[in-house]
Amino acid sequence: MRFNRRGFGLLALSLFALPLLPSLALAHGPTRQKVIEEITIQAAPADVWKLVGNFGNWGAWHPAIDSTTVTDGNAVGSVRTLKLKGGGELVEEIEAYDAETMSLKYRAKDHGALPVTNYTSMIQVKPADGGGSAVTWRGAFYRGFPNNDPPPELNDEAAVNAVTGVYTSGLANLKALLEKK
Repeated sequence: MRFNRRGFGLLALSLFALPLLPSLALAHGPTRQKVIEEITIQAAPADVWKLVGNFGNWGAWHPAIDSTTVTDGNAVGSVRTLKLKGGGELVEEIEAYDAETMSLKYRAKDHGALPVTNYTSMIQVKPADGGGSAVTWRGAFYRGFPNNDPPPELNDEAAVNAVTGVYTSGLANLKALLEKK
């Protein structure tokens, strides 16, 4: 069997690369995670939206927020800084705001206090079947550690648990405030 230089080079390259194929198949980055939380509140959608739709005043209903500063109210591009109780902060920017459909979409501008990266979120209020309001809060993000083998505090489970905790605690408190008699 005769090999020219080119044929020999391809053979050598394939013999070198072949053992690496299984590890290359396993070498992938993180997958996008999603969280969706919903709650029904026995209050008119307009009353719920008064709280949820005020980008600069989420501290009025979310128990984890100590204070908020906002650059431009509810305008697209407005940036808010949320100071959290117990320390830490989040910086977020409005990407879409629609008072008619009672929906607000925002994006984290930094990694902040959550173990996530590339975080986007949307919250929406709609009339619920049978009266009241249905509030849906959804987010999509990557874990806080972008490479393989993340530490436990920055893995997918930690990211999902953190965002789920933010959503469930906020929605539960929103419900309690609005249904208070």
